[in-house]
Amino acid sequence: MSGPLQLAFVNYKRDSYIVVEGKPNADRFFIIRQGKVRIFKDVEVVEEEGGSLLGPGDFFGVVSTMSSHSHIETAQAVTDVTLISVMRDQYGQLIQNNTPVAMKIILQFSRRMRYLDEALTRLTLKSNAQEDATHLYKVAEYYTRQTQYNQAYYAYHQYIKYCPGDKNTNKARELMMKIAPYAKSVKLDYKPDEFNRLYPKDCMIFSEGEPGEELFIIQKGSVKIAKIVDNNEVLLAVLKSGDIFGEMALLESKPRAACAVAYEDCHVMAVNRVNFERMVGTQPQIVARLTTLLAERIWFIYKQLANTLISDPIGRMYDALLIQLEKNKIPISSSSYTFDFGPKELVNMVGIPQTEGIQILRKLLENKKIQILKDTEKDKIHSMNVSDIAKQTEYYRKMQKIEKARRDGTTWNSPVVK
Repeated sequence: MSGPLQLAFVNYKRDSYIVVEGKPNADRFFIIRQGKVRIFKDVEVVEEEGGSLLGPGDFFGVVSTMSSHSHIETAQAVTDVTLISVMRDQYGQLIQNNTPVAMKIILQFSRRMRYLDEALTRLTLKSNAQEDATHLYKVAEYYTRQTQYNQAYYAYHQYIKYCPGDKNTNKARELMMKIAPYAKSVKLDYKPDEFNRLYPKDCMIFSEGEPGEELFIIQKGSVKIAKIVDNNEVLLAVLKSGDIFGEMALLESKPRAACAVAYEDCHVMAVNRVNFERMVGTQPQIVARLTTLLAERIWFIYKQLANTLISDPIGRMYDALLIQLEKNKIPISSSSYTFDFGPKELVNMVGIPQTEGIQILRKLLENKKIQILKDTEKDKIHSMNVSDIAKQTEYYRKMQKIEKARRDGTTWNSPVVK
């Protein structure tokens, strides 16, 4: 049995740097006890919701610490400050002893995810996402045009269910009947007490726009998370065994912000609101896992937001590949690596229309170190030299900074890494 939790108190003088963006191996986060701290980034793509000035009770560094990635922001003391330092391996004990702290972190993460996700949608697709149930009809239309009838049938069904008197309801019924013979993998409704569920490949688990009353834990298989806006699909993530998804709608009682589709046959555990609240108090390991996954997603979406600033689409593709390597903690020294997605998904990731994306892919594949592996299930991108992706990305990031400095009328200097 572990002893009492011993947390360290640390003091910083005004103007001191507490954490620095880009520094690797974040191993602790901080809760402010006294004073004020300012958070900022080298490249500020969107303004932080709630502002960048933090005070007593606020925390910072959780994203990098719990995701085991490099710091995504710099924290500087605005006044003399006293902080509570929490090591990564102390988090489980912290939330076991203090459930409200865990819920505060999770709820803030959830709000932050939704805010950043909406910002990414605006930047990649130049549009605002809809979150009401009428959007289900547009989702269904998109998948119908793509001849992905399992997803289309599900979205039409949910649209009729939640918008029975809407202007397109009758048309949706007609289209459902028309595509029904081709919708082979559809699961429409589960009983509330059916917690263990099987979703066949290409089966839609939920659609963006519909209400959400459950989160899901993947027991086996994988799930694709995507968003449909303005007749485009952006791949947000491919989640695997042990991952949790659907938590934002459950925590905030808001419509689903994205679609979840079985990427392969998958077994999931569904957790409703009552069971989740019980888990928070009795199963801190689940809460710690959820915090880690949310931290990973926030880190990932910050990287995607920075990707939108690279004007050269080839550079954005290299950068997207490097983000995936960092996300999966693949060493740059690795000789080769096969990504779990193909060229179409890569185009979606960087928000480029498929017609334009095909031309850009051809240019990308002029680099003989990148190949497309043909597979009976789906094509996959393969890198014969992982370090080359890092070098190419660094080149395009540097060119972007030089271009920005030229536009701003300033001189760009390569930062000194200490």
